[in-house]
Amino acid sequence: MDISRTGSAAPGGLTRLRATVRDQWDELSASERTVAQYLVSAPVEQVMFASTQELGTASGTSNATVVRALQRLGYAGLPALKRELAADFTAGQAPDVRLAQRIAHVGKDLGKIWTDVFDETQECIDQCRRLVDTDALERAVTVLAEAREVLCYGVAACELAARHLARALGRIGHRARFVGETGFGLADQLLSLGQGDAVVIFQPGRRLPELTVLVERARAVGARVVFVTDELSEAFEGRVEAVLLAPYTPTGNTSEALTSLVVADVLLLALTTLDETSAVEHAHQLDALRGQLLGPGRG
Repeated sequence: MDISRTGSAAPGGLTRLRATVRDQWDELSASERTVAQYLVSAPVEQVMFASTQELGTASGTSNATVVRALQRLGYAGLPALKRELAADFTAGQAPDVRLAQRIAHVGKDLGKIWTDVFDETQECIDQCRRLVDTDALERAVTVLAEAREVLCYGVAACELAARHLARALGRIGHRARFVGETGFGLADQLLSLGQGDAVVIFQPGRRLPELTVLVERARAVGARVVFVTDELSEAFEGRVEAVLLAPYTPTGNTSEALTSLVVADVLLLALTTLDETSAVEHAHQLDALRGQLLGPGRG
C-alpha cells in the first residue's frame, strides 16, 4: 500500500500513523485495512472532529471496526489518535482558524451538536475505563486514606476536578484543601506541606514547571503524590506513588476535566466504603449545619 502522498502534509502524529499502518498492514483484516486507509487519506481536521461512528460511516465499515483498527495500530482509542494529530493541527493553525473549523464541522444542527458532545464524552469515558490500572488505583486510595491532609492541585480546566475532590473529601471526614496557584504564589502553599500529607495533581498534558516543584517538595518533606494525567504518565511514573490515567480529547467539544472528575469520584467512593461510619457521621453533621444556615422558612 502506498500512503506516502495521501492525507495532509502535517508531520508528527500523521507521520507516525502512516508508518504504523505500513508496518501493521499485513496484520490487519480487510475491514481494518479499509479504516486504516481512510485515516491516512482523510484531512487531519476531518478525523480530529469525527466520532468513531462517523469514521465508521465515512470508511464504509462500523464504529466497532474503527475501535478494533485503532487498537491494532497501537492506539488506546480515538482520543489518543486525536491527541497525536492535534499536535500537528494546532501547530499549523491559528486558534481562531481552529475554532472556525470546529464550528463548521458541528454546524447549527442542535441534534448533531447534542450527538457529537455525547459521542465524544462516551469515547473518553470508555477509554478511561479500559486504561484503569487496578494496582495504581489501590495505591492511590491507600495514600489518601492514610493522609494527614490532602492537597488537591489543579489549574485552568483542571481546577474543577481539584476543587471537587478537596470539597468532597472534607464532606466524608478527610482534611483537604484546594491549591491552584502558579508561579511565586505556589511557594506559600507548599510551606505547610509536611510528612504524612498527600498531594493529588490533576494535569492532563502540559508539563508545567510547577508540577516538578510540587512533586519534589512532596518528596523532600515525606508527602506522597497521586498524579491524575494523560500524557505525563511516563514523565512522572517512578517519582510518585500512583499515576491514574484520565484521557482527554483536544477537540474542545468536551472539557479537559471530564475524565478527571470521574477518576476523582472513583477515589471518593472507594474512601467512603473504607470508613462508612465516619462518612455517614460527617454527612449528618453537614446536613445539620446546612439546616442551621438556612434557618426557619428558608428550606
